[in-house]
Amino acid sequence: MESQELVFPAAGERREPVGRPEWTGSGAPVADPPSLSPDLVDEAVDRAGGRRRVRQALRMPSGRISDELIDELLAGASTEEEIAGPGGLLADLTKRLVERAMEVELTEHVGYGPHCEPPGGAGNQRNGTTPKTLITEHGKVQVDAPRDRDGSFQPKIVKKRQRRFVGFDEKILALYSRGLSTRDISAHLQEIYGVNVSRDLISRVTDGVMDDVRDWAKRPLEDIYPIVFLDCMVLKIREGGTVQRRALYLALGVTLDGDRDVLGMWFQETEGAKFWMQVLTDLKTRGVQDILIACVDGLSGFPEAIEAIFPKTTVQTCIVHLIRASLKYVPRREREQVARDLKPIYTAVDADQAHAELEAFDEKWGKRFPVITQAWLNAWEHVTPFLAFPPEVRRVIYTTNAIEALNRQLRKAIKTKGSFPSEDAARKLVYLALQNAVPQWTRTRNWTTALLAFKIHFGDRVPDTAN
Repeated sequence: MESQELVFPAAGERREPVGRPEWTGSGAPVADPPSLSPDLVDEAVDRAGGRRRVRQALRMPSGRISDELIDELLAGASTEEEIAGPGGLLADLTKRLVERAMEVELTEHVGYGPHCEPPGGAGNQRNGTTPKTLITEHGKVQVDAPRDRDGSFQPKIVKKRQRRFVGFDEKILALYSRGLSTRDISAHLQEIYGVNVSRDLISRVTDGVMDDVRDWAKRPLEDIYPIVFLDCMVLKIREGGTVQRRALYLALGVTLDGDRDVLGMWFQETEGAKFWMQVLTDLKTRGVQDILIACVDGLSGFPEAIEAIFPKTTVQTCIVHLIRASLKYVPRREREQVARDLKPIYTAVDADQAHAELEAFDEKWGKRFPVITQAWLNAWEHVTPFLAFPPEVRRVIYTTNAIEALNRQLRKAIKTKGSFPSEDAARKLVYLALQNAVPQWTRTRNWTTALLAFKIHFGDRVPDTAN
């Protein structure tokens, strides 16, 4: 082997090794790998992107379809429109897959394959195909549905008289749950998928949710909820040619695992403590045996309504609601100072210190705003329960912000609706919006600490099996 000439840098000069050969165990040098041209890299990236779009559209993991097969399918299709647009690769692939699946179903039904003689001679036979238009996520797809001679074939992948392929109804429901009107949904589907879907069809699809709504409203509930938030919001519903305001009652429960769950929704003409008793009776009928803490706003008679159905429940009035009610009597220029002087009351160490802070507030502001002190004293029994818990628990129960955050999610969906044509229309939109709500509100922070505090405070009312 020829010796290699070693070149040393001059004094003070530093050189990086360029093209230095690597040595294998056999002593033979290994050449540097060839550099990839930019065009080759771009082609590889585009091909990988196309593969990913095909797999995502088919909802299949990477191991189910080989790269070689996808590359073969992608031959000649490189743009988004050619792959996923109307009449593109995915539409053609949907057509072929549906037709092939229906052929397999018919073969099983009649007992013999295409281009074969029926076993045993005469009997039920294949009878050609019938053209059919399916509305899919990739636009309209024309399929040739096979049929049999006596008409007994009932395909499963695309049923008789079915015009919308799997996934399309879910698209309609997703748009409806975000508050789009039937007119807006029809225009959106026309623009995105190139299909004309009537408003009547959209209404029928959304009406199909009502069975789910009724089942959801009657579902069994947990035996114990450590916390239940109760609140009400107002919707406008057209009835008898006029627009009526209806109260939507909502109950949000926190389970022993710390998960938040909407327990139900109820409609009534106005909000009142009497109807809240009906709501709580419904919760009890569906299996709720105990509620440790009920967090409510300052509605008159609300605590008494809760205690009538769940006598052991501790009622906590929302401090934020009480502060807002107090500040409405204060001139704007003084609200910040009054709010600052109210803070020591609800941040006190215990109820005794809180009462002392209320007296100090009354000495300063009582002559000018006696209604504020009186409002806090009237609700005092239901203001102070949260002070018996550590700060981590106080943050959870001192306000109804948890259910108000949920209400904000609902208002995003209904803000485009001036009014609903019926109560059922409001009910199905609220239900879909609940299913589609952003999940941040579904988990309670620092729940382990809170559950321990509840166990210490409430004893055997918190079962030992709670996590």
